This record gives sequence, structure tokens and C-alpha cells, in this order.
Amino acid sequence: MDTLLDGTAAPRLTVIGTGYLGATHAVCMAALGYEVLGVDVDPGKIELLRSGQVPFFEPGLPELLVKAQESGRLHFTTSLVEAAEFGDIHFVCVGTPQQPGSYAADLSHVEGAVTELARHLRRRALVVGKSTVPVGTAARLAELVRNTAPAGDAVELAWNPEFLREGFAVDDTLHPDRLVFGTESAWAEQQLRAAFAPVIAQGTPVVVADLPTAELVKVAANSFLATKISYINAMAEVCEATGADVHLLAEALAYDDRIGGRFLRPGLGFGGGCLPKDIRAFIHRAEELDVAQAVAFLREVDAINQRRRARTVDLVRELVGGDLAGTKVAALGAAFKPDSDDIRDAPALDVAAALHRAGALVTVYDPVAMDNARRVHPELTYGTDALQAATGADVVVLLTEWTQFREIDPEVMGAVVNRRRVVDGRHALDPAQWRAAGWEYRALGRN
Repeated sequence: MDTLLDGTAAPRLTVIGTGYLGATHAVCMAALGYEVLGVDVDPGKIELLRSGQVPFFEPGLPELLVKAQESGRLHFTTSLVEAAEFGDIHFVCVGTPQQPGSYAADLSHVEGAVTELARHLRRRALVVGKSTVPVGTAARLAELVRNTAPAGDAVELAWNPEFLREGFAVDDTLHPDRLVFGTESAWAEQQLRAAFAPVIAQGTPVVVADLPTAELVKVAANSFLATKISYINAMAEVCEATGADVHLLAEALAYDDRIGGRFLRPGLGFGGGCLPKDIRAFIHRAEELDVAQAVAFLREVDAINQRRRARTVDLVRELVGGDLAGTKVAALGAAFKPDSDDIRDAPALDVAAALHRAGALVTVYDPVAMDNARRVHPELTYGTDALQAATGADVVVLLTEWTQFREIDPEVMGAVVNRRRVVDGRHALDPAQWRAAGWEYRALGRN
């Protein structure tokens, strides 16, 4: 893309950080027609991307990477000097993990990337944060950029939060449901509109905001989604105490347009690299701002989510009569969600590890997350497929709702297990079908 629809020159883009967010953003922006330079301090990661390989699992991204490189619009480097010379707009996409022993976000990677980049910015440019950060970070980084960059006030900072769903990241980048631009000037807004011109041309809504509002959008959205998930799981706890069926309860609630059915699915709860650490960082920042009471409910949201993991272990224990020692368990799933190899804060692996600690003999199988799981939990046994993992099992536990697990024939799996007992941690199976095949079926919040 040499020019935009209005005839103006298209900006050249750099993407600082080529992890999940950065690699996806770089590839997709090149696919939209922009000249893009991806930057990372990890030479191994850069070489992998240069060779046409994505260092994580994301449907559709490897093919798009190859096409973008063949077009000549996408390149990768470890040099921030090269990036500063190349780019008109610099997207910062590095991670903000939870600090060890604290709810606070670790901003060292963001601060380091912005500082090092700014030292080489000698002409007018826009630095755009996409990382999820505590509110107030952008204003501080804007001042840092102005004071550090040789170009001084000619370099501005904006914020453009990401809303990617793992497993759907390509579509979420190319066809987002909204774009949020946190800016301090009309020029910065104009630059961002130029950077997303093809996306805006599709009719994508654009919300132009101040920096604090743009920072808050992502964490507010994640907090709302986490609350909705934990709400229905709290209702599952009530259902277990009363004999009600949380699946039917959720179905009835979903018909109310004010509530809706999305994210109102009971089960093992949320995990991954975003929701858990984002709501905890929000709690921490609210305490710093002396508004902790406003988000105090998020502590219970987090606690409900954690309880689902322990309750799933209890459900397996109850199913085998109270003692897990020597019980053979087939754990189907390791990733925190299907269509991902991400095991960060994964409920599935937490449950598998807890069963192992309780004395169970656990065999795990996941379609794509096996290597990551082995690195974190080498003490577990790993199967080659679902049937092999279930062979001789006393209990099968579904922990990640992969399509191939949903489609398992209960008669076929029943032929290889020791006992036909299944715990559906994701409400992904048809209870009537499994019970008809002679399985004892249990799920959180269901009779």
C-alpha cells in the first residue's frame, strides 16, 4: 500500500514485540497492504518468523505470515535503530505480566521498549501503545518519550488497546468490532486513522478518547466478561446446593435480551494470559488511586473462578468414592481454551496437577498444547490422542472444550476405559447421549 484512498502516502509501521499480540498485528497489518517491520530482542524468535514460522498456535496466522513475506511488505529485525529510521508509526506490543507475589502489572517490558525506541527517534513519529496497562501509564510514557527522543515534542504517544480473542485473532485484527484511539492531538488521531484506513473503510466504529479512557477500555471489558463468567459459576454453586440445573438456568437467562447468552456458560471458568492478570492489575491500580471499593467485587470474581478448579477436583473425588490415590484419570485438555496452545493460568492444567498431587495417575492429552504443558508440568503423563489417554481410565475429565472432544463417540471411548465415568468440566458434552451409553455423567452445577 503506497497510498491511502485519499491519495496520501501510507505510513510505514513498526511493531515492537513479536509475541502473540505483536506477531499477529505485524502480519495482519502487512496483509492489509502496509509496509511493516517487526522488532524483537529475541534473535531466535526473529529467525523463526523470518523462516515463515509462528512461535505459537493461532489458526490462519502461519499462512498469512508466508503471504505477507512473499509480498515484500513484512520484515523482521532485532534493531530498534533500524525501526526508528523505518517507521512513521510505532506500535508497542510487549507483554505486561503479573508481578510475582503481587497483583500489580509488570511494566518493565513496556517501559524498556518505549525508552529504547525513543532514544533513536530523530524525526516526527507516533508511538502507539497496544499493551494492556494500568490507567495513568500512557501519560507517564508520553512525558518519557518527549524527554528522551532527540526529536522532542515532534514525537507523540497514543493508545490503541487490543481486543484479540485467542483462536480468532486474525479476524479480530482484520475485522474488529471497534477501534479505540486514545490521543492528545488531532495529528495523532489522523495518523491512527491512516494506519487503520482499510479497516475503517469497512465501516468499523471508531471511538476517539483521551489517554486514560483508552487505557481503561480493555481492562473494563475484561472485567465485565470475567464477572459474567463468574456470575453463572456462582449460580452453579447455588444449584449444587439446591438440586437445580445451572445449564437450564443459563439457557433461561440467555433469552433475556438485557443479559444475553454470550459468556454465560457454566463450567471450569476462565484462564489465559489476559483475564486473570488484568482484573488483578485493575484491583491493584484501584487501590493505588484510592477507589478500591469501586472494584472490590472483582476479588470475589477471581475467588469464584479459582473455586471452580478445586470443585472440579472434588467432583472427581466424589465420583470415585472419596479417595483419589491410584485412580487412573484421563484429562482431556491442557490449553486454557480451544484453538490455542496457551497454558498460562490454564484451569485444565491446574486441575490435572491437583489430581496428580492428590495421588491420581493422570494422563493428559491436548491437540496442540502438549509441548507447553510438558515444560510446566513434567510430572504428568501425556497421551498421544484422546483414546490412548483414556485407555484403562477410571474417570475421564473434559477440561478444554476442543471440538474433537465434543465429538467423541461415548461408545468408542467406553470400550477402552476401565470404568465409564466422566466429569464434564466445560458442559461441552450431551449428558443424555453419554448416559445412554452407560456412562456416569457429572458436571458442575448439574444434577
